[in-house]
Amino acid sequence: VGESGCGKSVSMLSVLHLLDDNAKMEADEIMFHGKDISKISTREMRKLNGHEIGMIFQDPMTSLNPVFTIEQQIRDPLMRHLGYTKEQARERALEMLQVVGIPSPESRLKQYPHELSGGLRQRVMIAIAMCCNPRLLIADEPTTALDVTVQRQVVQEMLRVRELFGTAIIIVTHDIGVVSAMADTVLVLQNGNRMEYGPAKSVLEHPRNEYTKELLSAVPKLRRSGS
Repeated sequence: VGESGCGKSVSMLSVLHLLDDNAKMEADEIMFHGKDISKISTREMRKLNGHEIGMIFQDPMTSLNPVFTIEQQIRDPLMRHLGYTKEQARERALEMLQVVGIPSPESRLKQYPHELSGGLRQRVMIAIAMCCNPRLLIADEPTTALDVTVQRQVVQEMLRVRELFGTAIIIVTHDIGVVSAMADTVLVLQNGNRMEYGPAKSVLEHPRNEYTKELLSAVPKLRRSGS
């Protein structure tokens, strides 16, 4: 958690080896299930991305391919990483749309991203990220640009998926409400530096760092005006 530009998304893109050409990752190590993935090749990392590590990108409208149907976009990682046939992948795609709570999943499979609402596109992104049962799911601002009702639904679906598959989740956000609802542990970043780290309850209720206190005090509070 942290303000815009503090390095949250860049940190996660570094883990996935997805930085732009004009940037490079420097890390002593990034341990993932006993393996230092900071030293592996891009080719090796591609075998992990979408398989053992899933990613929900910030904007589903630009992250989903506009010229492929929802079915094709969920099928691709299943056929590439798990060797599913087209029919097996279709069945799994249908199952995943049901898991993330998308109504009329049969008809949704045939649709294109522009035919879905923002909330449904976000759930499709979750379905794609989770279809191979990854060990780790990285969610980058998954509730941005969604209205509060849909935000709550997306958070509930992610928590449900975590319970179903036992997947660890790293959630990137500046929304303290989402942190409070989802997080066991919180890392607070400012200008790329770690300001505070610890159990969510401790960090949110008894922050020790001044920046964390300022961040929490900036959360809007609703008050009833006096008569």
